[in-house]
Amino acid sequence: MRSFTLGDFDFALPDQLIAQHPAAERSGSRLLDGTHPQPVDRVFRELPALLQPGDLLVFNDTQVVKARLFGEKSSGGKVELLIERVLQGREVVAHMKVSKKPLPGAELRMAGGFGATLLGRWPDEQGPLFRFALSGDPYQLMQQHGHVPLPPYITHADSAEDERRYQTVFARHPGAVAAPTAALHFDEALLAALEARGVQRVSVTLHVGAGTFQPVKTENIAEHRMHSEWYQVPEATQQAIAAARARGGRIVAVGTTTVRTLESWAASGAASGDTCIFITPGFAFQVVDRLITNFHLPKSTLMMLVSAFAGYEHVMALYRHAIAERYRFFSYGDAMLLQRESAHAAV
Repeated sequence: MRSFTLGDFDFALPDQLIAQHPAAERSGSRLLDGTHPQPVDRVFRELPALLQPGDLLVFNDTQVVKARLFGEKSSGGKVELLIERVLQGREVVAHMKVSKKPLPGAELRMAGGFGATLLGRWPDEQGPLFRFALSGDPYQLMQQHGHVPLPPYITHADSAEDERRYQTVFARHPGAVAAPTAALHFDEALLAALEARGVQRVSVTLHVGAGTFQPVKTENIAEHRMHSEWYQVPEATQQAIAAARARGGRIVAVGTTTVRTLESWAASGAASGDTCIFITPGFAFQVVDRLITNFHLPKSTLMMLVSAFAGYEHVMALYRHAIAERYRFFSYGDAMLLQRESAHAAV
């Protein structure tokens, strides 16, 4: 099998193809059908015709929280926190953007009138994140005073439109700081059409962390340290997957976070916990047959995942087509439908 380096997953993307706002209608986005040798241009609402009765769609039902919080140090210096995870009680783990890091014990005055006490680094003394104790319930404070944690490549401040559209219509469990973006294309009409087609749907939960945007900095991709995220595969979902397999249905993952959840469960046998699974070409998929996904950043771990799934050469050809046809990229962009490369095909 070919050996891959970071540069293999690079491509030139014109800035104007980075979507800054969602499509007028969720299911009105474009869909690049990559399940054939040659790409086929479609519209997302055509998805039911591309699936078969008995197929099983698996969604990530995490809910994006308004995790970006602004405040200041006692000196008046500006601070920005991005809550990555809520711990027990009022404690949270966060990324901190500040000119000079405060010392443990420092009290931050946050916009909205609440306090955040720095307890130390996380998960250990050399950890990249910071642990804080908030002066109130973290979820309530984020809801009242937080901002939608838009990705770094979206350049406008968050708005009411973002609060509505950077969230899936079936979001249920709060805890994500980034949306499972492939699922943003589904609206109630499309879900009804899929049900009428005989396509079943179930959910898993993976609380997407800000690490999903973390760049890979090593040319040898094996040296990259993957971020950790919490996931859960409910018993009902496990049973639905087994039933779909028994009837010959395909498991269709909506988004890379769903792939990471299902394949983490298959590899570990644990229905819930933390995963830092890193999927690169050569990975042996055990669960997912088809994947609906958005277009990803150059040299990202998600480019490596989709290349592992559908085949490197095929994926890079699809990206060249998408750029030539001016598809919209990243979180608010268009989507693609992929099928798992045959285990006997060349990587």
